[in-house]
Amino acid sequence: MHKAQALLISFIFLVSGCLNSSVSDENDISGYEWWEVPLEKRYLMDLDFSSWRSTLPEKGPYNWTGPSEYFVQVELPLEERDAGYPEDPLMHVALWMPEVPEGTLVPVIATIHPYYEFAGSNPNTIPDLGIGQWVLEEFVPHGYALAQISTFGSGKSTHCQDVKGLGEQIGIQAAVDWLGKQPWSNGNVGLMGKSYAGTTNWEAAQNPSPHLKTIVPISGSIGVREMFYRNGSSESRAMLYDALYEGATAGATTDDMRMCSDDAIGPASPWTTYALAEYGGDQWNDYWDERYHLQDVLDNYEGSVYIVWGMQDWNVDPYHAFPTYQMLRDKGLNVKGIMGQWGHNYPDQPNVHENMSSGYGAEAFPKVTRMDWSIELYNWFNYYLKGIGTEPKSQVQIQRNDGEWHVEETWPSTDIEIHTHDVSTWGSMGTVSSSSSITLSSQPLESELHISGLPTFHAQVRANSCNGGQLFVTMLDGTSGLRLGHATMDLRYRDGGYEAKSVTPFATYTMQMEFNPMDVVIPEGHVIKLEITESGEDYLPSTCSSAGVTLVEAEQPLSLPIIDRPESDNRWFEVPAWWE
Repeated sequence: MHKAQALLISFIFLVSGCLNSSVSDENDISGYEWWEVPLEKRYLMDLDFSSWRSTLPEKGPYNWTGPSEYFVQVELPLEERDAGYPEDPLMHVALWMPEVPEGTLVPVIATIHPYYEFAGSNPNTIPDLGIGQWVLEEFVPHGYALAQISTFGSGKSTHCQDVKGLGEQIGIQAAVDWLGKQPWSNGNVGLMGKSYAGTTNWEAAQNPSPHLKTIVPISGSIGVREMFYRNGSSESRAMLYDALYEGATAGATTDDMRMCSDDAIGPASPWTTYALAEYGGDQWNDYWDERYHLQDVLDNYEGSVYIVWGMQDWNVDPYHAFPTYQMLRDKGLNVKGIMGQWGHNYPDQPNVHENMSSGYGAEAFPKVTRMDWSIELYNWFNYYLKGIGTEPKSQVQIQRNDGEWHVEETWPSTDIEIHTHDVSTWGSMGTVSSSSSITLSSQPLESELHISGLPTFHAQVRANSCNGGQLFVTMLDGTSGLRLGHATMDLRYRDGGYEAKSVTPFATYTMQMEFNPMDVVIPEGHVIKLEITESGEDYLPSTCSSAGVTLVEAEQPLSLPIIDRPESDNRWFEVPAWWE
């Protein structure tokens, strides 16, 4: 008996030791170099959170010199040459170099945009606070060169400012090619930037230099029309976009009297698209097509892409990222994505993220801030620009609106289930106009819902006394009042996309609305609420706003992409707790 008890006690201690060892092993990262620590274990790292942005655990060994200034001669086709006060088209490059041993070739991380202005306090010879300063601090000491480049018509670059047009694209591509051909260069160039400086990444990849190996577009639009129109609904800023950019870099000098071929049609195109799309007002010239970047990228680019986006970005909405991510994957490219519940920001800006509003990212704070992002990019650039390490996985790291992060092989995930609700049973139908709206609410949910993807709402509507109309649909947690997402559509674009069709007054149509990308959770017992208005947020009312459209008494299907991720699912991961 005593012997049996002794054996039992020994067995218990043995099992206990094994279990403790297993737990200990799970939390042990001592066997990894800092850049090798897996994503799901990075929260265990002893990172430095005292800096203004994410920092690498180990500082690089090199000092740096710079900036040196260079002008790159660009060959432009005749139709892209400027008029007024023409001169040689030159791209201005400011360059910082690591002090590496003689004979060592280095890759380049470059950022390109029109916001460098020598008349003010932000010339491109001063590292900018978006990309330049951070790259100079974190990556140049590890053996990368930094280039800051002004687009045509800005800074010291000559030529006219052809806002995101063919001339600008050619200039960007020429500057990238020049960087890759320098005697100190290893021939590999990566681009990185946010907003306009993210769009230039796509521009460079449209007809890319063979030296362009990777791009990291951060909230960079895939096209100008795509930036301002969602299912035909127009943002208010679209009307003055081109004109404002032309004026932003103008001054009382002859270089600002140069004219691009598109300077006349650019400011007019948003107005004709808004008012006359169904009559060809969006197709009377090639202004929009010339500034749609993605198709050329799909046709011509063979490098890698790291897409960064805020799910609450209202400047360049996240629908630019999806389905772009999967389209690039389908082409055979290695593509990574990181999508948090921030706005038009970088992933590692806690001082910015803390100012988000409820329903617009606040609920995801503080986990929204990724102070391990520098490690992500260290591995990315090391592989694609230096050929060091293993190829990063194609995956999407995405954050739910309550702050929790999960990683998916693609997004929306392949295992989503579509839950369809007939919202005509949620309340009364009626007319939506500038003076009337509709609110619909579901029954309390029988279980928690994790919506992960782009919901659709196929609204059955009747045009009223006008040849158009618009719907703006806001989805909310009707119990807590929390905003979850939105969709908008102009009736002329009822099939989605960018092809306008005519509208006959009093005819019935199906508006195939698609919501912006959403990754949100609605608790059990809560209700889903739809607020349907004629316009909302930063979108213009339609030209038929006073007449509006009427939701008819018919099935009104709302389709929700749902995923099931139990807490034990290994796709959830914790982020480094910078706030503790």
